[in-house]
Amino acid sequence: MAAPEYVPRPPTDKPRVYESPPWDGEAWLADRPGELAGRQPLGPRLGYPGPDQGFAIKLANGFADRLVLAPGEHQADVMSGCTGVALKRASLFGRAPMVHDLTAAFTIWGFLAEADAELVRLRKPLFEEVANVHHYMERRKIADLVPQAVLRLSHQEIAKVAAQDWRAFFKRRSAAAPAKAPAAPAAPDSASAASSAAASS
Repeated sequence: MAAPEYVPRPPTDKPRVYESPPWDGEAWLADRPGELAGRQPLGPRLGYPGPDQGFAIKLANGFADRLVLAPGEHQADVMSGCTGVALKRASLFGRAPMVHDLTAAFTIWGFLAEADAELVRLRKPLFEEVANVHHYMERRKIADLVPQAVLRLSHQEIAKVAAQDWRAFFKRRSAAAPAKAPAAPAAPDSASAASSAAASS
């Protein structure tokens, strides 16, 4: 920052110019203890990480006056549980949450229209008190129950499936696991090999 004109300066001072910091010729390596080797690990309580996930809370608040709740259901629980589903969907596409993620989540669990009585019986104990900060695992269970194959559908496709049969959401399987190679036939033991050879002769 330049000094004001009234600040006295010695006439012998040299003008200051930019100097770059010392250059380090060694390449940077991700060798710190907290670095991940490869992709984000999967496992219990590791969640579905993604960018700007807090924005989902603001998006969920926009659905507050559109939710259709059954007796005994609470708006805070519904918004908390479905926000986890929306975040799981957003993370599958590697992006921040958007309004269609929330639309898909609320539609899958039947909160944007009058829900079937069987669906209400299924979801009611799942969503009970999940807004409580101590019920993280209960919120995770709601998200884990929705297969990835369903969340990869567009929100319009999800709405069509919901109009036909909501049970189809939970019948779909996530991305198919690679098929296992057929097991190699067991090598015959010496006794069975000898008997086979005697029979053929």
